[in-house]
Amino acid sequence: MNRRVSRVVGGWRTGLSRPVLILQAGNALNYFGYGLVLPFEIIYLHQVRGFSTSTAGLVLAATMGSSAIVTPPTGALLDRCSAKVLVVAGSLASAVGYAGFAFVDRPWQGFACSIVGGAGLGAAGTANRTLVVRLIRPEQRAAAFALNRVAGNFGIGAGATVAGFIVAAAQQLSSFQILYVFDAVTSAAFALIVLAAVPSPRAEIAMATDASGTGFRAVARDRLFLTVIAANIVLVVVGHTFFSNILPPFAKAHTPVGPAEIGIIILVNTAFIVIAQIPAVRLVARMRRTHAFAAASALFAVALLAVLPATLAHSALAATGILAGVAIVLAIGEIAHILVLGPLVADMAPAHLLGRYLSLYSLTFTGSLALGPAIGGRLLQTNPDAIWWGGALAAMLAGAVLLRLGDRIPDPLHEAPSRLAPAPEAA
Repeated sequence: MNRRVSRVVGGWRTGLSRPVLILQAGNALNYFGYGLVLPFEIIYLHQVRGFSTSTAGLVLAATMGSSAIVTPPTGALLDRCSAKVLVVAGSLASAVGYAGFAFVDRPWQGFACSIVGGAGLGAAGTANRTLVVRLIRPEQRAAAFALNRVAGNFGIGAGATVAGFIVAAAQQLSSFQILYVFDAVTSAAFALIVLAAVPSPRAEIAMATDASGTGFRAVARDRLFLTVIAANIVLVVVGHTFFSNILPPFAKAHTPVGPAEIGIIILVNTAFIVIAQIPAVRLVARMRRTHAFAAASALFAVALLAVLPATLAHSALAATGILAGVAIVLAIGEIAHILVLGPLVADMAPAHLLGRYLSLYSLTFTGSLALGPAIGGRLLQTNPDAIWWGGALAAMLAGAVLLRLGDRIPDPLHEAPSRLAPAPEAA
């Protein structure tokens, strides 16, 4: 029994430093606040504030659209200045934007809050990833990205579950306002944690771009990297965004499930990732990166198609069971996807362009979180079923593109040399 316990505990050991662990604990708190509002953003804007679903989707898309716009400039700044400062500033801006959502009653106000909050999210998210990479050694990248995913999913899952029961108990304006205000509080608290407890890496990497003077032109010449990013934008849209942003309003409108069941479904997905993400590091390390991408794509396609039978269920229990299965299959795909994508981008990045490469990696998510609600919100009004079979087709096509890259992408199984110099010690 002791040996079995030791093996389980050993699977969760990351070997990461204390500052990185503190940073990820702060991320979990921040994501808890985000999880409070994530499943109910379209529901809140449509049913409580009276926006149409397409307008609500566009407001949500504007958040991630503004996040995407500020991400490349943030990447350029990160190659010159402190990632820690940008994490703090971005988190505070995000807090202001999301606090404002609690009081919007017209679309233009929603768009204004989206721009402020989204800009903060883009700056903080890109800086956060860069700060982590600079605080770790190259061989720790998979574990660091895995722990980041655990923190995010734990926070989102816990927040979504709490929010689901709050909304189920009282579906009124004040309930949603409390959720948005508390989301803002967690963003501000995260900024304070980073400011007080996380050191800044040495400045040598940040100054390296002064000697090169190449900037984003060098990134644009890396066609292989751009192909990887473009294909993964599709995977994030259909495999991540459709589940988190589009499935809740779809399920509420077309299946017997309610807000509490939606919270439980999100919890199933995030809990599975929290439990399995770190132990999966060793398993995924035995796979070719292109094979892992293909497996994730296939899992996404299967899960998306499995949403449709839930519309035929006649009870909330049956529909919840089907969608919980969807959540688990998507979680397995997300685990493989994240464990490969993050370390791959860091391996492909030259040291002096690390911030710029990671900014485009961030765009994989922010751009997708803008496209997903905009596309999904429109289809919710016109052809809801097309979200799932169309998403499955897109996932398979993106997986095929990544599979064809073969040996051209860096892969530890082929002892591909990393172009990134070892990370400096924390100051």
